[in-house]
Amino acid sequence: METKLFNQEWKEIWVIELDQNIFWLDVNNWLIHRALVYQLANARKNIAHTKTRSDVRWSTRKIYKQKHTGNARAWSSRSPVRRKWWVVFWPRNNRNFTLEMNKKERRKALFCALSSKVINNEILIVDDIKLDAIKTKTMVSIFSKLPYEKNVLLVSPVKNEVLYKSSANLPYVKTILADYLNIADLLKYKTLVLLKESLEKINALK
Repeated sequence: METKLFNQEWKEIWVIELDQNIFWLDVNNWLIHRALVYQLANARKNIAHTKTRSDVRWSTRKIYKQKHTGNARAWSSRSPVRRKWWVVFWPRNNRNFTLEMNKKERRKALFCALSSKVINNEILIVDDIKLDAIKTKTMVSIFSKLPYEKNVLLVSPVKNEVLYKSSANLPYVKTILADYLNIADLLKYKTLVLLKESLEKINALK
């Protein structure tokens, strides 16, 4: 399958071939959703923590006598029904939220997400984006001519500090490495912009 190759002025300069095993699969939305849940769950930081009975230091003396007070038969003041102390069945920071998913399934989910971009005409292949210096204004001028919706995931083949810092202050652009392409970012950003060398790295995942 062929698609257009653009320069950084968004003018068509060539036609490039896309691998049908990566960019032209039947989109499996269930698999994409499962991969997204897997990614978010494994990135979750477990910080919520409440005290248990053993964490509270307080007297174990029986509060009042067993009968004839008109109150419930309360024993220790550390009871969870009493205010401002420990609670029952609330979050602890030793809970494990991680999930498992096969590598082949994760890879296929990524390919399905890429195929969805192609089907919905939300992908652009750029020969290269060259900047002389770190300058946000230059990136603004480049993306102002973008023929697609300006909510962009820009995929770079290698670490490029000039490209990254020039787009860092643009709220509608995120720059990532091809090695870190993931489901969450593909779903969050509408337009996928791939540098030509990034395409070659993605093809190597097959």
